[in-house]
Amino acid sequence: MKAIIVEDEQLARDELEFLIKTYSSIEITDCFEDGFDVLKFLQENETDAIFLDINIPSLDGMLLAGNISKFKRKPYIIFTTAYKEHAAKAFELEAFDYVLKPYDEKRIAPMLAKLEAAFQRDHGLISKVTDQHDQTGGQGETIRPRRINLRHDEKIIVKDVDDIYYAEASEKVTLVYTNDAKYTMPMSLSEFQAMLPQQLFFRCHRSYSVNLSKIREIVPWFNQTYIVRFNDLKAEIPVSRSNVKVFKQRMHLE
Repeated sequence: MKAIIVEDEQLARDELEFLIKTYSSIEITDCFEDGFDVLKFLQENETDAIFLDINIPSLDGMLLAGNISKFKRKPYIIFTTAYKEHAAKAFELEAFDYVLKPYDEKRIAPMLAKLEAAFQRDHGLISKVTDQHDQTGGQGETIRPRRINLRHDEKIIVKDVDDIYYAEASEKVTLVYTNDAKYTMPMSLSEFQAMLPQQLFFRCHRSYSVNLSKIREIVPWFNQTYIVRFNDLKAEIPVSRSNVKVFKQRMHLE
């Protein structure tokens, strides 16, 4: 994912670029101080996201965003400003987010995670490739998962989504489990679920999403529910009663 920064204050620009590099895998390709320069750049180049200060020379951020909103391919716009009063107008322009200065790492980190998640979702986290066999064993097309960025000890670890066994909601974050590590994603389980290939992952409970291909054992539980266990991982995940019917269909139990 590529982005540009539009900011006329050197210190603020350097700080924002540092935070983006620290908390995401987003590549900053260019930095600008002037709104007209950005408009000229975008007439010949594409970018995935723009971190846009509102008070910039020549063409302020709001007017620039208004012009960008008319583009056929619209980049995500994240307004960066010291002023709260522009927020309503920013979201009228369908801004992705509105971040106040001075920057707060606790605010920036989850915003960047959501931005990358939105990019992966909107641009296709999964891709279709031809395979000799589909899930039923016949000829056909299957869907292979692509890579996903996970966070561990302030590092970004790139993993195949198929390496994920399950994800668990934990207050305001989501815990993601592979067979060798636990990752913390600064987003809700619903937001993380949206990043995953839906044919592979199932929201079996309000607090859990499981990789169906990793299930080793399905154990009947009370009130006609189930517990699932995995290959190579010691965990027992409940299937809530409201999700049992769909779960049984997905696992060909009926």
